[in-house]
Amino acid sequence: MNLSIRRRLPLVGLLVAACLGTLAPAAGAAATTTTTDPARELARTAQPLTDLRPLDRMIGSAKVVGIGEATHSSAEFFTAKHRIFEHLVERRGFTTFALEANWSTGLLVDEWVRTGRGDIRAIMRDEFQESYRLWNTEEYLDLFLWMRRHNQLHPGHQVRFMGNDLGYAGRSLFDTVTSYVGRTHPALLPRFQELYRASRPTGEVRAWMKGYMARPAAERERMAGEVNAALALLERQAPGKDARAREAAAWAVQHARAIAQVGTVYAHDMTTDTGVAEAMLYRDRIMAENTVWWQRRTGDRIVLSAHNGHVGYETVKPDQYPRTQGAFLRDALGRDYVTVGASFGQGSFNAHDTEAPGEPLRTFTLGTLGADSSAHTLDRVSPDAFYLDLRRTTPAARDWLGAHRPSRHIGAAYPWPGSVAPVRLSTAYDLLIHFPRITAARLR
Repeated sequence: MNLSIRRRLPLVGLLVAACLGTLAPAAGAAATTTTTDPARELARTAQPLTDLRPLDRMIGSAKVVGIGEATHSSAEFFTAKHRIFEHLVERRGFTTFALEANWSTGLLVDEWVRTGRGDIRAIMRDEFQESYRLWNTEEYLDLFLWMRRHNQLHPGHQVRFMGNDLGYAGRSLFDTVTSYVGRTHPALLPRFQELYRASRPTGEVRAWMKGYMARPAAERERMAGEVNAALALLERQAPGKDARAREAAAWAVQHARAIAQVGTVYAHDMTTDTGVAEAMLYRDRIMAENTVWWQRRTGDRIVLSAHNGHVGYETVKPDQYPRTQGAFLRDALGRDYVTVGASFGQGSFNAHDTEAPGEPLRTFTLGTLGADSSAHTLDRVSPDAFYLDLRRTTPAARDWLGAHRPSRHIGAAYPWPGSVAPVRLSTAYDLLIHFPRITAARLR
């Protein structure tokens, strides 16, 4: 990766760009020759996205369903996730929507959808900054408004929101931990305040994230040591004897853990390929661990929203992107995790323009890929959006799905070398949603 570009991008954009922008074609990748038309074979089991009832059988009893996206800011990907979550809430008892967003941000959104306290538009404006700016859309606002209405109408079947990422730990998260320490272990409060002093953010999210990356490596390593020391100190404290106290202690430790995760990822050396790879490996492992922690603590069934490069099982560039969140989730949950990839034929999306000063967000429009691409065949399956269970197809379709073919993987930044990468659909995902055409999400 070009080091000048690496230094310009924010942490999360850096990780996404490094993941999606340095992919090289797999050695020996080639289309499988078949005497049957793969589009016709795929059409035998394809389901229109307008009918989600067959999805119930496809996901079965899974506790976490990871739904991907081939760009980080196209309306169709966002609205499909909303529709699927709504369907699974109403028919399959799902209760949490998880997003590739910061843990502290997730707590603020969760508080609003459960209680209505705060202003959801202000929360989105203030929290979805830097690379997370791509989540501040009308489509996500529609999802949050639906979640709030659902909770008002169904007090016995509440839905929740979580962020499983680690790009930023907000002031409210530090305050939650120190308030807990002050109530339960008051003698330790001065020590926690000391350990958190340098890492507790001031000012707006964007400025804090950019400033954090600009700190000298030794300072970032020291800050990481401090927040991890606070976590270790809290973990050593015995929780109260009653169930309520033990529950409060478990959440306080997880909040302290989320703070430590942010410090740890920022301590990596982002100026080398090795450092970026180590940071990306850590990030995906932690996103999986946070999701599993939430699922096991709450018992909720979860729809997890993230990029294809996070929810899928395979990485096509192990030296840059060693392992995906999806692979970690499969290790932890086995068949209780199902992954749904997403692809598109042509259309538009929002991304940071790497060729413009300041890398502003703008809308890009792309035409169709070549005849050797996955999308070229998928476009011929149906003129409308559809989904497939990649585990249950005809033999001829299985042969076609088992070959590496070029697919689009566009993250927070564009254009970027390698944003078309070879993917073997049948082993990357369990299910696939394909959109012949997409449109840019409506940024707020």
